[in-house]
Amino acid sequence: MTRPPASGAGDPHAARLRRTVLIVAALNLTYFFVELSVALMAGSVSLLADSVDFLEDTAVNLLILVALSWPLARRARMGKVMALIILGPAAVAAWEAAHRFAAPTAPDVVPVVLASLGAIAINGTSAWLLARAHHHGGSLGRAAFLSARNDVLVNVAIIAMGLLTAWTRSGWPDLILGCAIILLALHAAHEVWEVSEEERLAAKALAGEKLD
Repeated sequence: MTRPPASGAGDPHAARLRRTVLIVAALNLTYFFVELSVALMAGSVSLLADSVDFLEDTAVNLLILVALSWPLARRARMGKVMALIILGPAAVAAWEAAHRFAAPTAPDVVPVVLASLGAIAINGTSAWLLARAHHHGGSLGRAAFLSARNDVLVNVAIIAMGLLTAWTRSGWPDLILGCAIILLALHAAHEVWEVSEEERLAAKALAGEKLD
């Protein structure tokens, strides 16, 4: 993996990543309100978790925008913060699932599927933009790219869940998908944490400090 420079000042790659994450943050914040409204109207746990994930992606990209000018050691610490932020949607999904396991209800399928198709367009665009720039952002860029990439997979799964719900008239597919979102978030957070730890060790090596 290409390591970022100590500072993003004057770095064309860092400037490109800044522009990219700003665009991605705006896209995610806009669609957060759209999907949240649909999730509440349709009564879908998985779509609600995904809407919170749009808000999380907004926060991640805005934090990256600020942190890119920081030195490597501070950027590594921020990468670990990103890993913890990624766990946010998992906590929301778990909370909702815990309250609905006793009596799961089927969500309204049509608005869920339509909202997921829109989410695929937003997340697919975000992943495409970040794929061209995330290698120059270290753990921070990787956090944003992994989140956008995983969101596309989640949106496809939500559509499949909607079709299964229409067939079974059961609320269980929605709850099961919520649990899958938790596992996906855990995996992404673990990857980002590992990369940020590598950056921390690289910063210590550059400073001539003894490695852990």
